[in-house]
Amino acid sequence: MLGALLASVSGQACLAQSASPGSTISLDTIVVEGAADGVPSFVRERFFATAGGATLLTAEDIPQSGNPTLAQALQNAPGVVVQQFFGGNDQPRVQIRGSGLQQNPVERGILVLRDGLPLNRADGSYIVGLANPGQAQSIEVYRGQTAHRLGATVLGGALNFVSPTGSNAPGSKVQISGGSFGQFNASGQTGFRQDGVDGLLQADISRSDGYRTYNDSQRISASANVGIALSETIKTRFFVGYTDLSFDVAGPLTKQGLRLDPKQVHGGPRVVGGVAVDPGPNVLRDKPRREAKQFFIGNRTTAEYGPHLVDLGLGYTYTDDMFRFPISSGVRVTKGGDLTAVARYVYKPVETAALPLFETTAHYVVGSAKRENYLNQGGVSGALFGESDLDASTLSLYAGANIPVWQNVTISPALSYAHATRDNSDTYLAARRPTNAYSPASPYALLPNGSVPTQSTTYSRSYDGWSPSLSASWRPDANQIVYAAVSRSFEPPTHDDLLATINGTPNSSPGRPNPAAPMAAAAAFSTPNLKAQTATTLEGGWRGRHGTFSWDGVVYYSWVDKELLSLRDATGASLGAVNADKTRHFGIELGLGAQLLDRLTGRLAYTYQDFRFVDDPVRGNNRVAGAPRHVIHATLQYQATEAWMLQAALRWNPEKTPVDNMNTLYADPYALVDLRTEYKLTERLTMFGEVTNLLDKTYAASTLIVDQARPDQAAFLPGTGRAFYAGLKATF
Repeated sequence: MLGALLASVSGQACLAQSASPGSTISLDTIVVEGAADGVPSFVRERFFATAGGATLLTAEDIPQSGNPTLAQALQNAPGVVVQQFFGGNDQPRVQIRGSGLQQNPVERGILVLRDGLPLNRADGSYIVGLANPGQAQSIEVYRGQTAHRLGATVLGGALNFVSPTGSNAPGSKVQISGGSFGQFNASGQTGFRQDGVDGLLQADISRSDGYRTYNDSQRISASANVGIALSETIKTRFFVGYTDLSFDVAGPLTKQGLRLDPKQVHGGPRVVGGVAVDPGPNVLRDKPRREAKQFFIGNRTTAEYGPHLVDLGLGYTYTDDMFRFPISSGVRVTKGGDLTAVARYVYKPVETAALPLFETTAHYVVGSAKRENYLNQGGVSGALFGESDLDASTLSLYAGANIPVWQNVTISPALSYAHATRDNSDTYLAARRPTNAYSPASPYALLPNGSVPTQSTTYSRSYDGWSPSLSASWRPDANQIVYAAVSRSFEPPTHDDLLATINGTPNSSPGRPNPAAPMAAAAAFSTPNLKAQTATTLEGGWRGRHGTFSWDGVVYYSWVDKELLSLRDATGASLGAVNADKTRHFGIELGLGAQLLDRLTGRLAYTYQDFRFVDDPVRGNNRVAGAPRHVIHATLQYQATEAWMLQAALRWNPEKTPVDNMNTLYADPYALVDLRTEYKLTERLTMFGEVTNLLDKTYAASTLIVDQARPDQAAFLPGTGRAFYAGLKATF
C-alpha cells in the first residue's frame, strides 16, 4: 500500500535535489528526438523542481559575442563569480560560495563536467581555460549540495557543459567574428540524424593579441559525438575532443601602475635608497606563460526498463600542461591521464514526474601524472630541480530519495561518502637542488648559481568523509517551489595544495630566499599535512514565475572547518597551503527576469558574499581575501523589430574587495556599461556587434590574493578597456 501511495503522488510531490547531468545524457535516457532549442522540456522542469541552488543556462542566456569568454557565458547565473585575469581564453578565477577562492591559477573547488564526465583531474584540480562555452548548447550550474549526486566532493558545486548533438542541432552553422586588440574567432558545426543514429562535429579557434603588453592568447578546440539507439530501451553516445590552449600571463600591477597605464606589465621590484619597493614579478624578464593540451574520450549509455533506469559512463582524459611561472616558482610541466567510471541507478515509477523517487550513484576517478620542475632562466626552462610521480583517486558514493509526505510537500534525505588518496613519489635523484637568481639592484644581471640539499617530497595521504543532506520542499502550485536544506560537504586537498614551491623571491628561484646567498640551506618545496575541508550549510530558497515575471532566490550560511587557503607573500611568491581553523560563508544568490514592456525585457543576476575568519589568532574576524561582497549583472533588451535587437548591460562591483587576509589593501569598486546588437539579415544569416566597457573605465578585474599585503605591491590585474567587436553567423 505504501508503495502504491508513493507511486501515485510522486509525480506531484517529488521536488527535491536531483537534476540531470546533461540534456544529451539524462536520467530519462539519452535524448534522440531533439528539441526546438536543444533543451528538452523535462530538463527544464527538473531544474525548476530542484530543492537547492541550480540554474540552467541555454543559448538564449549565452550571448553571441565577438569576444566569447567564460565570464560572459556565466554572467546570468547568480552565485557564480568569474573574475577575469588577463582577458581572452585565460585562467579566470571561478568560484561558487567561496570554494577554491584562493587557489588560482591552479583551480579547484568546483567539479567541471563536459557531458556529465569530468574535466577535473583525479585529485580535483582543473584548468579552467579548457572549459569551452562556445561548444556547449547549454550550461548546467549546480550550487552546494545539489552537486553531490554528480560526484562532487566540494563546498561550491558543479558546472556541466552540455554539447549539442546531431539530434537537437541538425544541419550546419558557421560563425566568424573579431575586433579590438587583435581578437579573431571562427567556428563551425555540422550535425545529422538518421535511422536511430545521430552525430555532430564542431571546431573553433580563438586568438587575441590582448589588451596589455605581453598578452597573446589562443585556443583551438575540436569535438565530436555520435549517438546510437541500440533498441527502444538502450541508447549510447560516444564523445571525443581535443583542446590546445596557450596564453601569456601578463601579471599584476601596483595600484599606481594600474591608474597610470593599465596596458603595461610589471618589471619587478625596484631598489630605491637601498630599499626594495613595488614588490611583484618581473614579467618582462620571466615571461610567464601557460600551454595546455587535453585529449578527451568518453561514452555514456542508458538502459530503461519501465520505472528502472541504469546510466553508465566511462571517460578518459590525457593532459599535457606546461606552466612557466615567474622565477619564484619556476617552470612546471605535468603530463598524465585520468580514467573516470560512473554508474547510476534511478527508480522513477511515474514517467511524468519531474524527479525520481530514488537514485544512487557511484563515481570513481583514478589518475597519475609525471611532474617536472625547472628553473625559470630568463623566460626559458633551465635546470631540473624537482621530479615527481603523482597518483590520485577519488571515490564518491551517493544515495538519495524524494519522499512525498503530503500532497505538495516532499522530504529528500541523501547521503554521500567520499574516499580520496593523494600519493607522491619524489623521483629526483640528485643530492642537491639547483637554484638561480638575479641581482635585485640590476634585475637582468645573473648572480652565481647555487644549490640546496635535496629534501624528499614523498607523501601518501588519504581522506574519508560523509556528507549527509536533508531538504524539504513545498510546491503550492505548478509555478512555485519553496525549499529549505541542511547539508554537509567534504573537500580533500589537491596535489597542488600538498606540493608547492616555496622560498623564492621576484629575483630568485625556489629554495633561495636571499638572492645573494647561493649556498644557504632552504627548502624548495613544501608538503604540508593538510586536513580535508568540511562544512555544514543551511540554505533556503524560493523559485517561481508569475505572468511575465520570474525569480530564483537562495540564502545560505556555511560553517566551514579547516578551509584550504593558498597563501602568498607580499611579492606574490607562494607560501604553500594551510588549513584555516574556522571560517563562515554567508551569501545570497538572486536571479530575476521580467517582460517590462511589449518589446522590453530585463534580467538581473545578483550575488552577495560575506566570507570571514572566525576568531582567527592572526586574522581575527577579517574578510577572506578575494571575494567581492556584491556582484551585479543587469541587462535591458529591446526588440526594435522582428529582426533587430538592442541590449545594454551593467557590470557592477559597488564595494571595495580585500586583496589580503589581513584586510589592509583593497581593490576599488567599479561599474561598466556594455552595448550589444543583433540584426537578422535573412532567416539564415545574422550580424552582431558590441561595445564593451563603453566608458573606457580603468579598473582591476581581479587581484592576486595574499596573506599580508603591502600598499605598493603589484597585486591588481587590469580589466580590458573599451573594445569593439562584430561578427556574422550563418546556418544551413
